[in-house]
Formats: sequence, C-alpha cells, structure tokens
Amino acid sequence: MAQKGNLLTVRKDLRVVDATIRDGGLCNDFRFEDKFIKDLYKANIRAGVDYMEFGYKASKEIFKEEDFGKWKFCNDNDIREIVGDNNTDMKIAVMADVGRTDFKNDIIPKNESPIDLIRVATYINTIPAAVEMIEDAARKGYETTINIMAVSKAKTEDIVSALDILGQTPVNAFYIVDSYGSLYPEQARHLAELYTEKAEQYGKVSGIHAHNNQQLAFANTIEAMTQGVSFLDATVDGMGRGAGNCALELLLGFLKNPKYRVEPILKVIENHTHKLKEKGVKWGYDIPYMLTGQYNTHPRPAISFVKEDRKDIYNFSNELYDIINS
Repeated sequence: MAQKGNLLTVRKDLRVVDATIRDGGLCNDFRFEDKFIKDLYKANIRAGVDYMEFGYKASKEIFKEEDFGKWKFCNDNDIREIVGDNNTDMKIAVMADVGRTDFKNDIIPKNESPIDLIRVATYINTIPAAVEMIEDAARKGYETTINIMAVSKAKTEDIVSALDILGQTPVNAFYIVDSYGSLYPEQARHLAELYTEKAEQYGKVSGIHAHNNQQLAFANTIEAMTQGVSFLDATVDGMGRGAGNCALELLLGFLKNPKYRVEPILKVIENHTHKLKEKGVKWGYDIPYMLTGQYNTHPRPAISFVKEDRKDIYNFSNELYDIINS
C-alpha cells in the first residue's frame, strides 16, 4: 500500500482520540478530581481533539463502586456534570470491555445519553461476544469501534478472520491495540496495512492505540497513520497503564492540520499531570516495562515491581524470563 500523505499533508480523515481518563485511570483507580476532568475537557476542545474518552462502562456487579473513582463506571449523569449538553465539535467516548460490562442495562439509548462513541474492547477469542455488544450499541444509536487487544499475540490468520466477521457488523472502526507495547514500527506498518485494507473492503476506517514500553508509542502511531489509519489514540503526558501511551502533546505537535493546537494540553500537564506524579501516581517508560514489551507479555509483573519500588532490575529480568518460559 502506498504511503498516505506526507509531512506537509493535512488529512481530513484523521481523528484524534484523548484516552487520558480511561487509560490514565488505570494508574490511580480512576480517582481524579472533578477540576482535572473539567480542565481536560475544556483543553481538549481548545486543542481541537475530536473525541474524549471518559473511562469505562464497567459492571457494578463485577467491580465494587467503593474501590474505584466514578470514571470506572461513567454514569451518564456524572458525564453530564462535566460536559452539560456538550454543544461542541468534540465527541464523548467510553470503553466497554467484553465480559465486564452490563451493556444491555448500563448503556442507555443515545438520545438519552451525552455519550457518542462506544469503544468495545475484546480479545481475539471473544469476537462473538464483541459482535453482540457492537450490534446492541449501534441499535441504540451510537458510533462504535472494535479494539482488539493484545494483537501482538494473535496469529495473522485469526486477525483476518476476526476482521471479516466484524466487517459484517455496523462497527465504524477497527482498532490495532498494542497492549503490551511490543510492536516495532515495521510490525505496526504491516498491521496498519492489513487493518486498513480490511476496513476499506467493508466501508470502515481503522485506528491505533499504542503503549510506550519500548518508547515507540508515538513512532508506531505515526507509522500506522502513514499507512492510512485514521483514528489516533493518545494521552496527556503519555499517562496510562504501566509505560503509558502515545503522548497527546507529541501527536498534536506533529499533525499539520491547523485545527490542532498543543498549547492547551501543555497547561494541563503544568497544572495537573506533573502534580499527580508528585503525589506518587506512577506511569511512563521504565526498564521493567521495557522488558515486558520485549518479551511481548502483559506488564502486570512490571507494574508490581514499580509499585514495590524495587531496584533489582537484573533479578527482575531473570524472574520474568522464568515466568515467560515456565
């Protein structure tokens, strides 16, 4: 596939998605102050961000409300307290995990909700359940994406089969999700070619959500973009689970469309995310996350290592090797 655009090109199909509250919420159990959420909402509007993801629509039967902040559940009234009627060009998104969302009850009709986009998160082996969720959300009037997690672990033939199944649904976008931060740009390009080809076949678009375990989240995002990927996820200050994500300020500074501005996001970093770090909320590139990325495995052991403030990275490397090869 020929490269789509160049460094001077403005692509009208691009959509920037701010995932700070959802992915960043995994760092602090979604316990954000309302001022942070309101300031981020206003900054995203000024920055030209196309979608702001508020968090998860998690099942209250599975997760206890007292164990998390409200953005784990994204009650419609809580979102309305921030956005009102959201009379802006920016749309509101939430994520719904397969098997962890009471979608039939908690996702109400679009005409009663401030939410515009339901992002269905699935693994390759739960595609049928994801299809049910997509169809339910579409019937209720929502835009939808399908975010196939841990794609670096999936076989190409399984990805093709999944995309062919999903192509028959009303889903709007197929998402590449580098959950383990293990992809290199060449691999991101290959997946972007595959996803974009399938998206065009079925009248969809494609997206990417990258993690920064090997400091490649930004590189992988713009590499996928050159191959035609349209929906680009990023987070303020790279805030996200473990090593974090493609930094929103990097992405906005790179894109040539004059609608995008980085300055409002710098204010959020100055006033909020740096202070979260000072309070002990941890995210960002670190050697333990690099190791899980290189091993193409879930960052859970690295997250524990960092939380325990361990320094014995050589021992951790050996422990991780034993875990992977046991």
